[in-house]
Amino acid sequence: MVPRTPAPAASAPRVNVLLLAVAGAVAVANIYFPQPLLAAVARGLDVSERTAGAIASTAQIGYALGILLLVPLADSARLRRLTSVLLALTGAALLVAAAAPDVVTLTLATFALSTTTVLPQILTPVAAVLAGPGRQGRVVGLVGLGLTLGSTLSRTVSGAVADASGSWRTAYVVAAVATAALLLVLPRRLPERLGSRGDTSYAGLLAGLPRLLAVHRELRISALLGACVFAAFSVFWSVLAFHLAAPPLGYGPGAAGLFGVLTLPAALLSAVAGPLADRYGASAVNAGGLVCAGLGLAAAGLAPYAPVALVAGANLLVVGVSSCQVAGQARIFGIGRAVAARVNTVFMLATFGGGALGSLTGAWLYEAHGWSAALLAAGACVAAGGLVLVSARPAVPSCVRDVTREAGGIRPRIPQGES
Repeated sequence: MVPRTPAPAASAPRVNVLLLAVAGAVAVANIYFPQPLLAAVARGLDVSERTAGAIASTAQIGYALGILLLVPLADSARLRRLTSVLLALTGAALLVAAAAPDVVTLTLATFALSTTTVLPQILTPVAAVLAGPGRQGRVVGLVGLGLTLGSTLSRTVSGAVADASGSWRTAYVVAAVATAALLLVLPRRLPERLGSRGDTSYAGLLAGLPRLLAVHRELRISALLGACVFAAFSVFWSVLAFHLAAPPLGYGPGAAGLFGVLTLPAALLSAVAGPLADRYGASAVNAGGLVCAGLGLAAAGLAPYAPVALVAGANLLVVGVSSCQVAGQARIFGIGRAVAARVNTVFMLATFGGGALGSLTGAWLYEAHGWSAALLAAGACVAAGGLVLVSARPAVPSCVRDVTREAGGIRPRIPQGES
């Protein structure tokens, strides 16, 4: 059965990049804002710091699970209804966390809210589809900038709110209010649907994910590159705090958090990756991103005890990794609007998988062999990304114009999980 491709609706809302970027920033902040509060949580709930630290891991696990189980729904569900339900559930879970009497309740609430706050990975393909051909890279880059700023600044804001109020619970209440504000504004500004009219079952959506990876070369390239560069990124950030605290630097725990603010210039600069991908192609931006990441790791490795070199290296790494992610998403969203959410699901799962492996590898190497060994592993990940890019042979050009892609549609060979 050939899947139906919806014609572009003339009444579909135009892309509001600022709104989508702000919404993505608010939503992704729910994953990261608790991190500076963990010491206060440990004191307030009378548990060890190690026990409180499990909350951060729970948030990452929940977010990955939500990407797998909820983001594919955006290809067939009603977007406005799906967005409203996710925001309502997230807001409710934040309020439960704010009132949590013990660490078990807080951990369960964190798992729930991180599972449902996957809105950023839904808004990104929505923005790309609404932008249309020729502007996808630019729009994805701007939404991605919102996500970067949200994940970075949320730590600073939550810490300031907790200090000013004297309670870590206030930060959760503020996050719940911000989420409720999105619920009042965002759903009505989204299209009714992103892809087909819901004739694919939920099981079919999930079962079709491996097939998408097998069929689409663009998705395989982006997924492998995403895994490689995010692994390098995670190696660096997972061991940076240990390196800064060790002699001869001997910095306190606040120094690692300060690096998040010091890399804001890199986050802002990475916004140009989208327009560059539109103009020169995703592969060219991927190549530039890999070079930046490699230079950043080299700077941090060659001058390991020079703060200026470490800050410069961190900025180059952020520019490189962010650029590679934007280019990778620009590449996969060209596959077609009917599978936009699902290809983003596969891409993000591969990226998070690489990041998790990088974190584990980096911590083990640093403990066993030190800073240089960890950075060598990160450099090997970047080199592996370069091999993926070089070995990916270009697709054979076609003499026939692909009208479905120009219309934001989907080619008949794309599996939909239908019989």
